[in-house]
Amino acid sequence: VTLRETVVGYGLAILIAVPLGVLIGYSWVVDKALSPILMGLNAVPKVAVAPLLIIWMGFGIQPKVAMVVLLSFFPIVLGAASGIKATPPDLVEMMRSLDPTPLQMFFKLRLRAALPQLFVGLQVAIALAVIGAVIGEFAGATRGLGYLITVSGGTADTALAFASLVVLSAISIGLYYVVLAVERLLVPWAEVRP
Repeated sequence: VTLRETVVGYGLAILIAVPLGVLIGYSWVVDKALSPILMGLNAVPKVAVAPLLIIWMGFGIQPKVAMVVLLSFFPIVLGAASGIKATPPDLVEMMRSLDPTPLQMFFKLRLRAALPQLFVGLQVAIALAVIGAVIGEFAGATRGLGYLITVSGGTADTALAFASLVVLSAISIGLYYVVLAVERLLVPWAEVRP
């Protein structure tokens, strides 16, 4: 249950955050307009938002997925935006001399140049995604590893709590290495950490 919440929320965060990060990286106006709003939203303690999500969305999977999106959204936006902004100007000028279309400029140069920094944001976000799922389950769930930890606290079953923590760590590490494998596949020219 926790793995499903994590993967669905992480995927939604990528679908929302990458285009927004690209837009922020491309447009100075959008950057100046949205950055203060995004930083303000990021400053809100997500643990305090979890009960509100339960009230608004009920006890199903939706509030847990929303919590995952909230926690993993910001590192992805920052990675995408800073990657687009960090495209080397000399490469942009050289590409312009070939008279590319805007889509060619984006896909052949800017997106490729942004991928290493985007993957840094994705790596940070995957660990936060697991944390978001657990926070959502702490706030209100009847299944999942966060629920098991909550139940074990009430019954003083420390073995169950530690077993849940070990499984959560394994999920986090496994998902992190999946992101690393995708990075090695898509960005073979970048130096990838082990």
